[in-house]
Amino acid sequence: MKRFDNRTVIVTGGARGMGASHARGFVAEGANVVIADVLEQEGRTLADELGDHAIFSRLDVTSDRDWAATVAAAEEAFGPVSVLVNNAGIVRFGQIEETEPAVWRQVLEINLTGAYLGIRAVVPSMRKAGGGAIVNISSAGGMMAYPNNAAYVASKWGVRGMTKTAALELARDNIRVNSIHPGPVRTLDDGRAGRRGGRSGGGKGFGDSARGRAL
Repeated sequence: MKRFDNRTVIVTGGARGMGASHARGFVAEGANVVIADVLEQEGRTLADELGDHAIFSRLDVTSDRDWAATVAAAEEAFGPVSVLVNNAGIVRFGQIEETEPAVWRQVLEINLTGAYLGIRAVVPSMRKAGGGAIVNISSAGGMMAYPNNAAYVASKWGVRGMTKTAALELARDNIRVNSIHPGPVRTLDDGRAGRRGGRSGGGKGFGDSARGRAL
């Protein structure tokens, strides 16, 4: 018996990079995976590669409607959701005085609000499953400060704090909530940094578990 036999898993930012690695790992352990991303072609290609145990759902993590549709698609295809991996995120470099408010809001909206919306969307489904696990991909930048990266660092400290609060609130429902704080991870970058639901960056450095980098 595999660790995630017949469990339904949603992975955001799952079309490539760390998200795709998460999706492959879950399928290898018996799970049914929803690859949720704005990168439709790559997401559908990965779902085809993984076979009957995976589907693709287009998800902009900042959209309530997209979250509702993704959870509904997961339940229709595989049953109630047991695991959510909030992996999508972006990074924007720059000193605080050089960071435009629109850029600040974009990073917070995707990295922090996107994870909040995901938790909010999956909890009713996890209750139907009898419990579950939520994994928020934060960053080493959620444990310490880095220069020229205020929006990203603020968002990842926020993810860490929100995770702790969610864990306290949802324990009674047998739902575990944890954050992971990786250091730099080299993943693919195609120059389209900042796509909602995807990743950012290029090469190695801060990025999050997203298209571009992870940290």
